[in-house]
Amino acid sequence: MGRAEARRAQQGSARRAKTKQKKSGIRRLFTWKKILGTFLGVCLLGMAAFIGLYLYVDIPAKGNEDAGKQANVFKYANGKVFARGGKLNREAISLSQIDTKVQHAFVAAENKSFYHDSGVDLWGTARGILNTLMGHGKQGGSTITQQYVKNYYLSDEQTVSRKLQEIVISLKVDDKLSKSQILEGYLNTSYYGRGAYGIQAAAQAYYRKDAEKLTVTEGAYLASLLQAPSQYDWQAATATGRKLVKQRWAYTLNNMAEMHWLSPDERARQHFEKPKPPKPMPGVTGQKAYILEAAKQELFAQGVDPKRFDAGGWTVTLGIDPDKQKALEKSVQRKFTGDLDPAKRKVDGDAQLGAASVDPRTGHIVAMYGGAGYPKHYRNNATRSDYQAASTFKPLILASAMQNSAQTQDGVQITPNTIYDGSNRRPVVGGTIPFAPPNEDEHDYDKITVQTATNNSVNAVFAQMGADVGLDNVKKTAVSLGMDGSKMDVKPAMTLGAMGASPLQMAGAYATLDNHGVKVTPTMVTKAVHSVDGVEHELKIKDPIGQQVLERRTADTVTSVLTGVVNDGTASEAVKNTAYKAAGKTGTSDDDKSAWFVGYTPKLVTAVGMFGESPNGGAQVTLKGTGGGGRVNGGGYPAKVWADYTQTALGGSTGGDFDLETDMGAAVPPTTTPSPTATPSTTPSPTGSPSSTPSGTPSSPSGRPSHTPSGRPSSPTTPSDTASPPDGGVDGGDTTGTTSGVDGGTGGNGNGGTKGANSMPGFN
Repeated sequence: MGRAEARRAQQGSARRAKTKQKKSGIRRLFTWKKILGTFLGVCLLGMAAFIGLYLYVDIPAKGNEDAGKQANVFKYANGKVFARGGKLNREAISLSQIDTKVQHAFVAAENKSFYHDSGVDLWGTARGILNTLMGHGKQGGSTITQQYVKNYYLSDEQTVSRKLQEIVISLKVDDKLSKSQILEGYLNTSYYGRGAYGIQAAAQAYYRKDAEKLTVTEGAYLASLLQAPSQYDWQAATATGRKLVKQRWAYTLNNMAEMHWLSPDERARQHFEKPKPPKPMPGVTGQKAYILEAAKQELFAQGVDPKRFDAGGWTVTLGIDPDKQKALEKSVQRKFTGDLDPAKRKVDGDAQLGAASVDPRTGHIVAMYGGAGYPKHYRNNATRSDYQAASTFKPLILASAMQNSAQTQDGVQITPNTIYDGSNRRPVVGGTIPFAPPNEDEHDYDKITVQTATNNSVNAVFAQMGADVGLDNVKKTAVSLGMDGSKMDVKPAMTLGAMGASPLQMAGAYATLDNHGVKVTPTMVTKAVHSVDGVEHELKIKDPIGQQVLERRTADTVTSVLTGVVNDGTASEAVKNTAYKAAGKTGTSDDDKSAWFVGYTPKLVTAVGMFGESPNGGAQVTLKGTGGGGRVNGGGYPAKVWADYTQTALGGSTGGDFDLETDMGAAVPPTTTPSPTATPSTTPSPTGSPSSTPSGTPSSPSGRPSHTPSGRPSSPTTPSDTASPPDGGVDGGDTTGTTSGVDGGTGGNGNGGTKGANSMPGFN
């Protein structure tokens, strides 16, 4: 071996020795003995700490059941007390008063191993602690014993120290008390929603009976409620909430069958029974009950724990103006309920009315009418959203067109002056689904401006406009204005307002128009303060006034257009001669099941909805014949109530002028020639080629009323029935439905006149 080879061999040996030395050093630090020893040491320290905690923490001598028994106080906007209530509703009963199968329902729902566990679910608790540390909020994993300990001895705070206390006390309680005593305590201290603490209060709140008379299926529902009392309350739940609670109810019964607490035959016989509507606060009746419930739901939606709220100590200030509230109630009586006689006309007993009035500058709900009041009618008509919005939706299509700079099929930008083909049953061009809606009373309008089409609620024009804008864009605009996108099917009938909406939602959408495109989310609660041990904690309320969602020019132009509906359209008979400046839109839905007027002045926005509801089961029924008349329409009772209320609510003021930044619409007479027609002149009509009637003037086929030069019929007559159009039909002007016809009025499709025998999806 030469010197070079020897040197390389020596260097390699040194490197190997160095590497071996490094590895030996790491191994010395992390030997398996040291790792095991460290692990065992940590375990011993943890055990020692837990033993110390176990010895240190005792079962509290007294429970917390009496803590926080204070009243909740609700105030008007002016500071005067509106109502008081909210002391704990609790009545303890013995376990022997509760049917064994009902007891088993709670165990099956919450803790199947209850009868043989040690009172603590260590894995579930560890998961809960981890989620708490990670900021994931309330987590499950507690046994019935742990929940009883939390309910009776501890608080609802989500901290690790509280959870550790819960574990220790639960182990001691399980050792000290029998399972029957623990279950009894659990059933008597749990919160079930509706202000009910304990199974006896819950049985009364949901089924109007004592707990000892509960059936298995009722017990399974109450047991299911404990997971999410507010979300699972059948009366207040969303469609998703109802679906989830039925799944939880079935899960509970299935577990009972699995545990052999129900035979297969007994399980098969169980059918879900809807709980009864909630009772109002003691001494709270009429409109107060609706308002208080709406206020509570608003607080819960902003993160207030229902259990914490019902324990009391809250002072809640509402935006309700007592004078405006009184004015709204009197207007409903003068212009609606005072005209009804259910003993003489059955349909009068089916007529419901809801209204919401909003200050567009603050977003506060200043007045609300929910219906006949508890116990005659439990559902709040101002917040219900199961009836079609009808033609009150059409202004949102125009807003979307202008916001998106949409163009007609001929490439003409859509404005109030754009000419459209208003031919009756004219097929929509450019849509993906065939659609040819009838106009109200089958009127042919030929070539008319968007302004005239809005005044007369011409279905053919807005169906085509929806296709021109793009239905997805229309939906996006509607949602930005506060409407519920989950109720909107992106189909042609959407252009005629076939989606469900509430008066409160529509008031919010129109308030945003009134507020020059700045989003308004109507809000009942203006301030909420919770007093705990003499210390006040104010809840941060979301600002009802949001961001700019429409360009001001767009919002102001739509407002300008809607003044035409009031002055020369479907609402003119009821509203035109009022002393204040107003804008608005009427609407009548399928088979006259709902009728609307949503209107506003510079200072006040009010939506009035009239709904046909069967007293038996609440099914939607027609309003035809209400008050001894024929067809109903938005320009009738809804517009009359609106006009009467608004006049009083403004306090003799004219309400000022609309401050509009626009050079278009009815409030600003056009100075330029109208835009060219929006659709190809060669477009076929199902009933033949379009009439050659001059622009803006509807044709007058045989058997149809003649029309004035303004494009409105002088004396509408009842049309004959015709087949329904594709996609379920549309509002025949101001109505929605499945057969022809629309809201007849003092104009093309408006109020003040008679309606066709059958209506289609659409509105005036």
